[in-house]
Amino acid sequence: MKVINPEEIIEASKFNRFHLGLLVWGFFIIMFDGYDLVVYGTVVPVLIKEWGLTPVEAGTIGSYGLFGMIFGAIFFGMLADRVGRKNVMILSLFLFSFFTMLCGFADNPAIFGTYRFLAGLGLGGIMPNVIALLTDYSPNKKKSMVVSIVLCGYSVGGMIAPLLGIYIMPILGWESIFWAAGIPILLIPLLYKKLPETTAHLIRKGRKKELIEVLSKINTDLSFSEQDEFKERKESTSKVPVIDLFKNKRTLSTCMFWTTFFMSLLMVYGLNTWLPNLMIKAGYGLNSSLAFLVTLQGGAIIGTLIIAKLNEKFNLKSLLVFLYGLGALGITLLGYGGNTVYIYVLVAIAGASSIGAQNLVQAYVSQFYPPSVRSTALGMASGIGRMGGMIGPILGGYLLSISLPVHLNFLAFAVPGLIAATALLIVPGSRAYGKNNADKKEESLPVLNTVESSIIK
Repeated sequence: MKVINPEEIIEASKFNRFHLGLLVWGFFIIMFDGYDLVVYGTVVPVLIKEWGLTPVEAGTIGSYGLFGMIFGAIFFGMLADRVGRKNVMILSLFLFSFFTMLCGFADNPAIFGTYRFLAGLGLGGIMPNVIALLTDYSPNKKKSMVVSIVLCGYSVGGMIAPLLGIYIMPILGWESIFWAAGIPILLIPLLYKKLPETTAHLIRKGRKKELIEVLSKINTDLSFSEQDEFKERKESTSKVPVIDLFKNKRTLSTCMFWTTFFMSLLMVYGLNTWLPNLMIKAGYGLNSSLAFLVTLQGGAIIGTLIIAKLNEKFNLKSLLVFLYGLGALGITLLGYGGNTVYIYVLVAIAGASSIGAQNLVQAYVSQFYPPSVRSTALGMASGIGRMGGMIGPILGGYLLSISLPVHLNFLAFAVPGLIAATALLIVPGSRAYGKNNADKKEESLPVLNTVESSIIK
């Protein structure tokens, strides 16, 4: 009989078809998460006219989905660390897709807002669990890149929404933009078949056959049998997993991550909800303003991939601090105008430093904490962050309602970038999982260096 640590096998594995499949499905799920990020901002200029909304009312409706995400991110994040990520992901995807689709059938703001809240519950559970699952199964040297590529799906979805707004909305109406969100429901049976459960959950539930099947796909050169004993590293010891986020001297880190997420998502949702209206106020037409949303998402993709690649040589935290600072400068300069090419460049920088930085900070957090509380860590940070996300649309609506100069509106979304950079700078890298001496003392199995040595005969 062999004693096997699955985590060591995964960390030392090479990227193969199994990892590629997981990446593709993760990208697909996150793409629709990103679609929701921008879908309301795409239709809000039309809804303001059709339903006679004030900017403050429109901003408040935009925050309903984010309010749901707070509860969804925290609840589903903690639940997944207890009952497994796969089922929670599928349930979250169904809730989001179904109720976002129903938004296209709403005929008044109250019903629309209710559907947005219910969709938000599902949306809150998607991101933490997708990222945690990818981090669980990615080879050690590829974790940041895999997560970063998948999170680019967030921006691809964010680009699709305004493109549909430009080409489809004039023909089929604003409702059609929400109907498209129902597509993932059709693929749920296939997702359930293809997505793996985490090895830790399979071990706890005694599902050895499934575990062997997954590990055989991760490393085809190794063989396993049901007589082998599979062990995981020490799991959470608290009945309330969130308590573990403050153990092993991580209190300061956890608080700073929550601050970063709060400020980052305030920028993300504020800009994605109000950028078209702000650009209209600056003298651009609706289609041109929607094109700026596409550019915002394109900048996020480019920024995410560039920083993820630079992470192979430089520290990710330092890169993120720089990116948030650059974004604050770019967003500030947007308020002073300029020629069209210059504005598009600034919008792309804003996308890289808001959405792109948010993508990357999630990759950083997913590796900062032990696997046993990974979903909880991301869920709590996302939940706190969604509170900032709620404030973003409301803040933008309020600023537009009091008719401030355009440059002050943009400055209001630049300041959170500086705060996020400062909070992240304070995070001590020595407390990260794998570097924290307190973690090493609690490991139930020794850390082994190779795939071969992770199997003890």
